Amino acid sequence: MGTKEAKATKGDVSGVIFHQYCNGFKTGRDAWVINADKRALAKNVRRTMDFYNTQMFQWQALADKAATNVDDFVTVNQQQISWSRDLKAKLKRGKIAEYAEEKMRTTLYRPFTKRNLYFDRHLIDVIYLLPSFFPTPQTETENQVICVSATGSSQPFQVLMADVLPNSALLQIAQCFPFYTYDEDGTNRRENITAWALSAFRAHYGDASITKWDIFHYCYGVLHHPQYRERYQADLKRDLPRMPFAPDFWEFVKAGERLAHLHLHYEELPVDGTLRLIETPGAPLDWRVSQMKFSKDRTSLRYNDFLTLDGIPAVAFAYRLGSRSALEWVVDQYRVKPDKSSGIVNDPNCVSDAESIVRLVRQVVGLSVETVGIVSGLGALGVDG
Repeated sequence: MGTKEAKATKGDVSGVIFHQYCNGFKTGRDAWVINADKRALAKNVRRTMDFYNTQMFQWQALADKAATNVDDFVTVNQQQISWSRDLKAKLKRGKIAEYAEEKMRTTLYRPFTKRNLYFDRHLIDVIYLLPSFFPTPQTETENQVICVSATGSSQPFQVLMADVLPNSALLQIAQCFPFYTYDEDGTNRRENITAWALSAFRAHYGDASITKWDIFHYCYGVLHHPQYRERYQADLKRDLPRMPFAPDFWEFVKAGERLAHLHLHYEELPVDGTLRLIETPGAPLDWRVSQMKFSKDRTSLRYNDFLTLDGIPAVAFAYRLGSRSALEWVVDQYRVKPDKSSGIVNDPNCVSDAESIVRLVRQVVGLSVETVGIVSGLGALGVDG
């Protein structure tokens, strides 16, 4: 799908499908720059920036910086800041941290878990090429990235589509292949599928109607195929995915396109109608979540003291991303969670949409069942030889 050589040349390279790719971003301080609550995030960012700037100006005022170890100089206070080597280097260079509202963005933090993100080179340690994948909120309406497990991952191979900034830990270590790339001001949109790939697919299948979007969706379909994952299990641990030519190209295009729709637009899907919402007799109406919990047989989910969701089909747990099913990811991430070091609380409950979490659970159950159905219905991949 991609090579370092193709990335370096920025030109068309034979045998490569994508020009550019990169890891998801790594903040070095998730608690400070990622939060479910946008107002809380803004408050946290301003607070840590103020602390950083105070320290930075104190460093700049030193008479003999060369004789001072920055590690010994900075005040280690986890309730005010999370220092990293990268942030200390910025302090030494005298870089000022300045808050800007337009840097508030959205990230796909974990599978089917979106969060508010302060996307700023100053507070995020490593952002790789992501500013050219999603430079502006507008690009989130048109661009998509296929995220796969990067080499070195200890989890089973994973793949998930995203249309917002992907966190590196989205898939333990996420490697991301976009359809478009841009200049960092959002202009000069370019297709990231190579001309070689388009020519090769058209020639192999004898079909001049194949488009680059078809190839993009074809890749997403193939990457879900159990036969592909089993056959190339060892290779996927040490190299980026390689695409075989399946016997039926259009079957995988259609599957990939449907999977992409499910996984990108999960918050817009109809809720699963098989789950029964059981209210606790006498308990007051309450949609807030503290921490959801499965029953021992995992057929029901205790949402809170007021509500239990019953009738979870076993097949819903078969759609897995790494060591967890999609539903288990949602249950794990949608809870009130204080950060031990900073004391910052991440509360996913939405005041303006009180039923958003219970709706999300029902949507993810539905998309999980449909994902399993699509994948299990795929024909032979033709890679047994």
